Amino acid sequence: MDEETKDEPLPPPREGATTDLPHDRITVERFREAFPRARWSDRLNAWFVPGRTAEKRISRWLAEMEAEADRFADEKGRDAFAFDPIESRYLGVTPAVLQIETPYSRTAVNEIREIPYARWDADRRLWTVPYRSLDELRKRWPMIEAAAKRNEPEARRAQREAIKGTQQEAASKARMRERRRKRYPVPADDVPPYKRAVGTHVGVVFFISTDGELAGPAAVTTFYFPAADGEEYVWTSWRSGQLEELVTTWPARTPPNDRELKRGWWMPTLEELRIARSDAKSRRRARERNDK
Repeated sequence: MDEETKDEPLPPPREGATTDLPHDRITVERFREAFPRARWSDRLNAWFVPGRTAEKRISRWLAEMEAEADRFADEKGRDAFAFDPIESRYLGVTPAVLQIETPYSRTAVNEIREIPYARWDADRRLWTVPYRSLDELRKRWPMIEAAAKRNEPEARRAQREAIKGTQQEAASKARMRERRRKRYPVPADDVPPYKRAVGTHVGVVFFISTDGELAGPAAVTTFYFPAADGEEYVWTSWRSGQLEELVTTWPARTPPNDRELKRGWWMPTLEELRIARSDAKSRRRARERNDK
């Protein structure tokens, strides 16, 4: 650090803001061009910008720098894609973003949600991914494409035909029958709250009530989650959430921990709520079509 940027033997400004920067020469030079009155403080180990509006000006400058970096990253990703494209009927290419459109698959959705900046476009029923996320998309694409192919209508029909009359088909039908009962096992001494969205192994639901009927460990493990040794479970009825309820539900700040997963219920995360809201929108659209 040169002498001009170190603390000077002058009283520090009474108003201002500090910021830390990456320690590369170009960023520092651009910062000093934007804030000529900025000075480095050894005591604070940060840059100090005097002025009443310093914090707002710094925030705006950092946002502009981030946007510029994103544009550069998009250009770099766009060039990389042009040199080595991903060719698939599930992947659309536009100058601005990549578009993923597949049959519904929870596996595919989970993979896409791990891609930075991936966004669901509800109007067009597809996912958009900026070119800056190409590397992560390329890493996850084999799983996404394989899951999409498995969930094509023809593939699903072939799968049903292949297991017809087998024990696997019987197990699949049993799971469907159980889901239609809209009940869920919860620890008898740790029941979830009613009248609010709750995360579970079958998605985000609203629990209604329980009559205290015991849920056998075998049924819990077979259809829902591994039953804990010595734990007593009771069946609790549930319903799907309405869109308005889900939109106003405040998400949990952290994912469920191991204890909550073993218990079977937790406060839902933002990602879980997004899926539930999307499902609620689909149900609403279906009702509106039927009402016409």
